Amino acid sequence: MNKPKVIVICGPTASGKTALGVELAKRIDGEVVSADSMQIYKDMTIGTAKPLSEDMQGIKHYLIDFVSPEKRYSVAEFKKDATNAIEEILSKGKTPILVGGTGLYIDSLINGIEYSDIKIDEQYRKYLEKVIQEKGLKPLYEKAKEIDEPAMKKISANDKKRIMRVLEIYKATGKTKTEQEEESRKKEIEYNFKVYAIDLNREVLYERINKRVDIMIQNGLIQEVENLLRKYSKFPTAMQGLGYKEVVEFLDGKCSKEEMVENIKMQTRRYAKRQLTWFRKNKQTIWLDGTNDMQNNINIILEGIN
Repeated sequence: MNKPKVIVICGPTASGKTALGVELAKRIDGEVVSADSMQIYKDMTIGTAKPLSEDMQGIKHYLIDFVSPEKRYSVAEFKKDATNAIEEILSKGKTPILVGGTGLYIDSLINGIEYSDIKIDEQYRKYLEKVIQEKGLKPLYEKAKEIDEPAMKKISANDKKRIMRVLEIYKATGKTKTEQEEESRKKEIEYNFKVYAIDLNREVLYERINKRVDIMIQNGLIQEVENLLRKYSKFPTAMQGLGYKEVVEFLDGKCSKEEMVENIKMQTRRYAKRQLTWFRKNKQTIWLDGTNDMQNNINIILEGIN
Protein backbone atom coordinates (compact mmCIF):
# COMPACT_ATOMS: atom_id res chain seq x y z
CA MET A 1 0.00 0.00 0.00
CA ASN A 2 1.19 3.46 -0.88
CA LYS A 3 0.75 5.40 2.35
CA PRO A 4 1.87 9.05 2.49
CA LYS A 5 5.41 9.41 3.85
CA VAL A 6 6.02 11.33 7.08
CA ILE A 7 9.58 11.82 8.36
CA VAL A 8 10.19 11.96 12.11
CA ILE A 9 13.26 13.58 13.69
CA CYS A 10 13.39 13.04 17.44
CA GLY A 11 16.02 12.92 20.15
CA PRO A 12 17.01 14.55 23.44
CA THR A 13 16.92 18.24 24.19
CA ALA A 14 19.85 20.28 22.78
CA SER A 15 20.76 17.57 20.22
CA GLY A 16 20.17 19.71 17.13
CA LYS A 17 16.73 18.47 16.00
CA THR A 18 15.43 21.90 14.91
CA ALA A 19 18.40 22.69 12.65
CA LEU A 20 18.35 19.20 11.10
CA GLY A 21 14.58 19.39 10.47
CA VAL A 22 14.89 22.79 8.76
CA GLU A 23 17.84 21.69 6.60
CA LEU A 24 15.99 18.54 5.53
CA ALA A 25 12.83 20.53 4.75
CA LYS A 26 14.86 22.81 2.46
CA ARG A 27 16.24 19.78 0.62
CA ILE A 28 12.98 17.86 0.10
CA ASP A 29 10.37 20.65 -0.05
CA GLY A 30 9.01 19.85 3.39
CA GLU A 31 7.27 21.63 6.25
CA VAL A 32 7.75 21.02 9.96
CA VAL A 33 5.21 19.85 12.53
CA SER A 34 6.53 20.44 16.06
CA ALA A 35 6.19 17.59 18.58
CA ASP A 36 7.20 19.55 21.67
CA SER A 37 4.82 19.77 24.63
CA MET A 38 6.20 23.13 25.82
CA GLN A 39 6.75 25.01 22.54
CA ILE A 40 2.96 24.96 22.05
CA TYR A 41 2.58 27.71 24.67
CA LYS A 42 2.43 31.41 23.85
CA ASP A 43 4.88 33.80 25.56
CA MET A 44 7.18 30.92 26.52
CA THR A 45 10.03 31.32 24.08
CA ILE A 46 13.39 31.41 25.86
CA GLY A 47 12.86 28.49 28.27
CA THR A 48 11.40 26.21 25.58
CA ALA A 49 14.15 27.01 23.03
CA LYS A 50 11.35 27.85 20.59
CA PRO A 51 12.69 28.33 17.04
CA LEU A 52 12.64 31.98 15.98
CA SER A 53 11.96 33.13 12.42
CA GLU A 54 15.72 33.18 11.63
CA ASP A 55 15.99 29.55 12.84
CA MET A 56 13.07 28.51 10.62
CA GLN A 57 14.76 29.95 7.49
CA GLY A 58 11.45 30.40 5.69
CA ILE A 59 10.23 26.86 6.45
CA LYS A 60 6.67 26.80 7.78
CA HIS A 61 6.34 25.34 11.30
CA TYR A 62 3.06 24.06 12.74
CA LEU A 63 1.94 23.65 16.40
CA ILE A 64 4.25 26.28 17.87
CA ASP A 65 3.13 29.23 19.98
CA PHE A 66 -0.64 28.69 19.74
CA VAL A 67 -1.92 27.62 23.20
CA SER A 68 -2.45 29.95 26.16
CA PRO A 69 -0.37 28.95 29.22
CA GLU A 70 -3.66 29.11 31.16
CA LYS A 71 -4.98 26.06 29.26
CA ARG A 72 -4.36 22.35 29.48
CA TYR A 73 -3.39 20.66 26.24
CA SER A 74 -3.73 16.88 25.99
CA VAL A 75 -2.01 14.21 23.90
CA ALA A 76 -5.39 13.58 22.25
CA GLU A 77 -5.55 17.24 21.18
CA PHE A 78 -1.98 17.06 19.89
CA LYS A 79 -2.73 13.97 17.81
CA LYS A 80 -5.75 15.64 16.22
CA ASP A 81 -3.89 18.93 15.55
CA ALA A 82 -0.77 17.15 14.24
CA THR A 83 -2.86 14.97 11.89
CA ASN A 84 -4.59 18.09 10.55
CA ALA A 85 -1.19 19.74 10.00
CA ILE A 86 0.17 16.62 8.23
CA GLU A 87 -2.89 16.56 5.95
CA GLU A 88 -2.47 20.26 5.15
CA ILE A 89 1.20 19.76 4.22
CA LEU A 90 0.38 16.71 2.06
CA SER A 91 -2.39 18.66 0.30
CA LYS A 92 0.28 21.14 -0.88
CA GLY A 93 2.34 18.28 -2.33
CA LYS A 94 5.00 18.78 0.33
CA THR A 95 6.58 16.33 2.81
CA PRO A 96 5.60 16.53 6.50
CA ILE A 97 8.55 16.42 8.92
CA LEU A 98 7.64 15.78 12.57
CA VAL A 99 10.35 17.28 14.80
CA GLY A 100 10.48 17.14 18.60
CA GLY A 101 11.46 15.51 21.83
CA THR A 102 8.12 14.70 23.49
CA GLY A 103 8.02 10.91 23.25
CA LEU A 104 4.34 10.61 24.12
CA TYR A 105 3.39 12.98 21.27
CA ILE A 106 5.52 11.09 18.75
CA ASP A 107 4.30 7.66 19.90
CA SER A 108 0.65 8.73 19.60
CA LEU A 109 1.25 9.18 15.86
CA ILE A 110 3.78 6.53 14.87
CA ASN A 111 2.04 3.79 16.89
CA GLY A 112 -1.48 5.00 16.16
CA ILE A 113 -2.35 5.28 19.85
CA GLU A 114 -5.70 6.87 20.65
CA TYR A 115 -5.54 8.67 23.97
CA SER A 116 -8.94 9.41 25.46
CA ASP A 117 -9.43 13.12 25.76
CA ILE A 118 -10.90 12.69 29.22
CA LYS A 119 -12.48 15.60 31.02
CA ILE A 120 -10.43 16.54 34.06
CA ASP A 121 -12.19 15.70 37.32
CA GLU A 122 -11.11 18.75 39.31
CA GLN A 123 -12.24 17.25 42.64
CA TYR A 124 -10.21 14.07 42.08
CA ARG A 125 -7.19 16.12 40.99
CA LYS A 126 -7.44 18.23 44.18
CA TYR A 127 -7.58 15.00 46.20
CA LEU A 128 -4.41 13.70 44.47
CA GLU A 129 -2.64 17.03 45.06
CA LYS A 130 -3.62 16.85 48.74
CA VAL A 131 -2.18 13.33 49.06
CA ILE A 132 1.09 14.54 47.49
CA GLN A 133 1.20 17.53 49.85
CA GLU A 134 0.61 15.43 52.95
CA LYS A 135 2.37 12.15 52.14
CA GLY A 136 4.53 12.79 49.07
CA LEU A 137 4.33 11.17 45.63
CA LYS A 138 5.20 7.61 46.72
CA PRO A 139 1.65 6.46 47.73
CA LEU A 140 0.27 7.60 44.36
CA TYR A 141 3.15 5.92 42.53
CA GLU A 142 2.43 2.64 44.36
CA LYS A 143 -1.31 2.96 43.68
CA ALA A 144 -0.69 3.60 39.96
CA LYS A 145 1.63 0.57 39.91
CA GLU A 146 -1.14 -1.61 41.35
CA ILE A 147 -3.57 -0.36 38.70
CA ASP A 148 -1.30 -0.39 35.64
CA GLU A 149 2.10 -2.01 36.19
CA PRO A 150 3.11 -2.14 32.48
CA ALA A 151 2.58 1.64 32.10
CA MET A 152 4.45 2.39 35.33
CA LYS A 153 7.55 0.53 34.12
CA LYS A 154 8.08 3.45 31.74
CA ILE A 155 7.29 6.19 34.27
CA SER A 156 9.74 7.59 36.81
CA ALA A 157 8.76 7.55 40.50
CA ASN A 158 9.25 11.35 40.43
CA ASP A 159 7.10 12.02 37.36
CA LYS A 160 4.10 13.60 39.10
CA LYS A 161 2.29 14.57 35.90
CA ARG A 162 2.33 11.07 34.35
CA ILE A 163 1.59 9.27 37.64
CA MET A 164 -1.50 11.43 38.11
CA ARG A 165 -2.48 10.84 34.48
CA VAL A 166 -2.47 7.03 34.94
CA LEU A 167 -4.75 7.39 37.98
CA GLU A 168 -7.05 9.93 36.28
CA ILE A 169 -7.50 7.80 33.15
CA TYR A 170 -8.50 4.79 35.26
CA LYS A 171 -10.86 6.83 37.44
CA ALA A 172 -12.57 8.42 34.40
CA THR A 173 -12.81 5.39 32.09
CA GLY A 174 -12.49 2.25 34.21
CA LYS A 175 -9.74 1.15 31.81
CA THR A 176 -6.00 1.35 32.33
CA LYS A 177 -3.77 3.47 30.11
CA THR A 178 -2.18 0.23 28.83
CA GLU A 179 -5.57 -1.30 27.92
CA GLN A 180 -6.53 1.83 25.99
CA GLU A 181 -3.23 1.82 24.09
CA GLU A 182 -3.54 -1.88 23.21
CA GLU A 183 -7.06 -1.37 21.86
CA SER A 184 -6.06 1.61 19.75
CA ARG A 185 -2.97 -0.12 18.30
CA LYS A 186 -5.27 -2.56 16.48
CA LYS A 187 -6.26 0.23 14.08
CA GLU A 188 -4.25 0.67 10.91
CA ILE A 189 -1.72 3.51 10.88
CA GLU A 190 -2.45 6.04 8.13
CA TYR A 191 1.08 7.11 7.25
CA ASN A 192 4.42 5.57 6.37
CA PHE A 193 6.53 6.96 9.21
CA LYS A 194 10.31 7.06 8.72
CA VAL A 195 11.73 7.60 12.19
CA TYR A 196 15.19 9.06 12.87
CA ALA A 197 16.65 9.94 16.26
CA ILE A 198 19.76 11.92 17.11
CA ASP A 199 22.17 10.24 19.50
CA LEU A 200 25.01 11.98 21.27
CA ASN A 201 27.82 10.95 23.55
CA ARG A 202 26.56 11.77 27.06
CA GLU A 203 29.50 14.07 27.83
CA VAL A 204 28.91 16.11 24.65
CA LEU A 205 25.15 16.23 25.24
CA TYR A 206 25.52 17.39 28.85
CA GLU A 207 28.01 20.06 27.77
CA ARG A 208 25.51 21.33 25.19
CA ILE A 209 22.72 21.37 27.78
CA ASN A 210 24.81 23.33 30.29
CA LYS A 211 25.76 25.87 27.63
CA ARG A 212 22.15 26.20 26.46
CA VAL A 213 20.95 26.91 30.01
CA ASP A 214 23.61 29.63 30.45
CA ILE A 215 22.46 31.23 27.19
CA MET A 216 18.79 31.08 28.29
CA ILE A 217 19.66 32.95 31.50
CA GLN A 218 21.66 35.54 29.51
CA ASN A 219 18.76 35.94 27.06
CA GLY A 220 16.32 36.79 29.85
CA LEU A 221 14.65 33.60 31.12
CA ILE A 222 14.03 35.15 34.55
CA GLN A 223 12.33 38.18 32.96
CA GLU A 224 10.27 35.87 30.73
CA VAL A 225 8.92 34.05 33.80
CA GLU A 226 8.21 37.34 35.60
CA ASN A 227 6.23 38.53 32.55
CA LEU A 228 4.25 35.27 32.47
CA LEU A 229 3.36 35.55 36.16
CA ARG A 230 2.15 39.12 35.57
CA LYS A 231 0.16 38.31 32.43
CA TYR A 232 -1.57 35.03 33.35
CA SER A 233 -3.45 34.02 36.48
CA LYS A 234 -3.08 30.22 36.30
CA PHE A 235 -0.76 27.63 34.78
CA PRO A 236 -2.29 24.12 34.82
CA THR A 237 0.73 22.53 33.13
CA ALA A 238 2.82 25.25 31.48
CA MET A 239 4.83 26.17 34.59
CA GLN A 240 5.85 22.53 35.04
CA GLY A 241 8.19 23.00 32.08
CA LEU A 242 11.92 22.64 32.64
CA GLY A 243 13.47 25.94 33.63
CA TYR A 244 10.17 27.59 34.49
CA LYS A 245 9.42 25.86 37.79
CA GLU A 246 13.03 26.37 38.92
CA VAL A 247 12.87 30.11 38.15
CA VAL A 248 9.59 30.36 40.10
CA GLU A 249 11.35 28.76 43.11
CA PHE A 250 14.14 31.36 42.79
CA LEU A 251 11.61 34.22 42.55
CA ASP A 252 9.87 32.83 45.66
CA GLY A 253 13.18 33.06 47.53
CA LYS A 254 13.55 29.28 47.91
CA CYS A 255 17.03 29.16 46.35
CA SER A 256 19.86 31.42 45.16
CA LYS A 257 20.36 32.30 41.49
CA GLU A 258 23.39 29.98 41.30
CA GLU A 259 21.38 27.09 42.82
CA MET A 260 18.56 27.77 40.36
CA VAL A 261 20.91 27.62 37.36
CA GLU A 262 22.54 24.39 38.58
CA ASN A 263 19.12 22.87 39.26
CA ILE A 264 17.89 23.68 35.73
CA LYS A 265 21.03 22.08 34.27
CA MET A 266 20.68 18.97 36.45
CA GLN A 267 16.96 18.51 35.74
CA THR A 268 17.51 19.04 32.00
CA ARG A 269 20.30 16.45 31.93
CA ARG A 270 18.00 13.97 33.69
CA TYR A 271 15.23 14.73 31.23
CA ALA A 272 17.57 14.17 28.26
CA LYS A 273 18.53 10.78 29.70
CA ARG A 274 14.84 9.83 30.00
CA GLN A 275 14.21 10.99 26.43
CA LEU A 276 16.97 8.73 25.08
CA THR A 277 15.61 5.76 27.06
CA TRP A 278 12.12 6.46 25.68
CA PHE A 279 13.20 6.73 22.03
CA ARG A 280 15.30 3.56 22.26
CA LYS A 281 12.07 1.61 22.83
CA ASN A 282 10.97 2.30 19.23
CA LYS A 283 12.42 -0.56 17.20
CA GLN A 284 11.85 1.18 13.85
CA THR A 285 14.12 4.10 14.79
CA ILE A 286 17.26 4.75 12.74
CA TRP A 287 19.88 6.46 14.90
CA LEU A 288 21.98 9.38 13.68
CA ASP A 289 25.27 10.49 15.23
CA GLY A 290 24.74 14.05 16.49
CA THR A 291 28.47 14.80 16.22
CA ASN A 292 28.39 14.00 12.48
CA ASP A 293 28.52 16.75 9.90
CA MET A 294 24.86 17.68 9.31
CA GLN A 295 25.21 16.92 5.61
CA ASN A 296 26.15 13.32 6.43
CA ASN A 297 22.97 12.89 8.47
CA ILE A 298 20.87 14.51 5.72
CA ASN A 299 22.36 12.01 3.24
CA ILE A 300 21.53 9.07 5.56
CA ILE A 301 17.91 10.27 5.76
CA LEU A 302 17.67 10.83 2.00
CA GLU A 303 18.96 7.32 1.33
CA GLY A 304 16.41 5.88 3.75
CA ILE A 305 13.37 7.69 2.38
CA ASN A 306 14.01 7.36 -1.35
